[in-house]
Amino acid sequence: MKVLVLGSGVIGVATAHYLAEAGHEVTVVDRNHGAALETSFANAGEVSPGYSSPWAGPGIPLKAVKWLLMRHGPLVIRPVVDPAMWRWVLVMLWNCTSARYAVNKARMLPVAEYSRDRLRELRAATGIAYDERCQGTLQLFRTHKQLDGIGGDVEVLKRYGVPFEVLDPEGCMAAEPALAKTRGKFVGGLRLPGDETGDCQMFTTKLAAHAATRGVTFRFDTTIERILAEAGRISGVKTSAGVLTADAYVAALGSYSPVMLRPLAFSIPVYPIKGYSITVPITDPEGAPASTVMDETYKVAITRLGDRIRAGGTAEISGYDLRLHASRRATLEHSVDDLFPDGGDLSKASFWCGLRPMTPDGPPIIGATKYPNLYLNTGHGTLGWTMACGSGRVLADIVSGRKPEIDVSELALSRYG
Repeated sequence: MKVLVLGSGVIGVATAHYLAEAGHEVTVVDRNHGAALETSFANAGEVSPGYSSPWAGPGIPLKAVKWLLMRHGPLVIRPVVDPAMWRWVLVMLWNCTSARYAVNKARMLPVAEYSRDRLRELRAATGIAYDERCQGTLQLFRTHKQLDGIGGDVEVLKRYGVPFEVLDPEGCMAAEPALAKTRGKFVGGLRLPGDETGDCQMFTTKLAAHAATRGVTFRFDTTIERILAEAGRISGVKTSAGVLTADAYVAALGSYSPVMLRPLAFSIPVYPIKGYSITVPITDPEGAPASTVMDETYKVAITRLGDRIRAGGTAEISGYDLRLHASRRATLEHSVDDLFPDGGDLSKASFWCGLRPMTPDGPPIIGATKYPNLYLNTGHGTLGWTMACGSGRVLADIVSGRKPEIDVSELALSRYG
């Protein structure tokens, strides 16, 4: 079967890889000159199944007010005249209950765990290297209030058998020795030893090259203009290179998925939430993180990627605005300098932003649509890198008419009614 995958971020490329493995003739279309040049380009680098949680949770509305008033707060709202923004915010707030949080986290964790296992399997089979490390994630708490508030997350981790460690300051320094230089800045941590790190863009470009050797065609520098429908089916995709046709179509366009789907008279509740990152050259390896440290106060993930430190964070609700704001860079630099002052040269850091495709409840949207030959693989938010291989494998199974190895029925678009 001929399958056209729209988008060459980590989700689209992983999907194309598994579709090709299933025996399909696959073409990937993207407006950029290569793979992983938008949201997958410079994310925080975490492969963190244990940290797979919806943003919508109990207490978030009150926390949001506090965050908006903080100098280095993790939340920024830049209002625009966009009804979709406010609908998304309202549905997200409706999900901020203990009951909804439990349901949504239970939907996210299985696909994240499955994805990490598929990533390990793929790495072993292909030999792809991407500055990967398998040394876990440390969620670092600066206050006792933060540390005392982890009970709900710990219960979910126990329920799903996810390994974890609750650490005192000495335990945090044992896991991340460079923190010994800033030992008065934190009171404890939650460590997830099964989590990994790696350069998402490096992985995606190498997987794309591997997929090309297996017969996948990549049509870069090709702008997708419109998805065409006729007689209740997708009939083609109008692009800058003409109309492309296939037997099945996969929308893996991240935050731009709803824009492309809107002319088909159905909408998906995915909205762009902008995140920022800095990439800092390491000057003192012993002063840099060993893996990933999540600074809970500022919601900044600080990750070691080879000879670089990547720090990513901020949830900015501002539509499709890709402007870089200096205040966001200041927040990232503050977190890195406060915890790892000797690790890297901040004056030489590169600054980047990308649009995370967020659903208001948290889980991604994976599966079929009302068009029998159109499938969705989008809405992964901050967890696209974490969920990429699992999502790609599951979607390939669905397109192929096979039953996926995990139950993803509650990740379908139909959950929104």
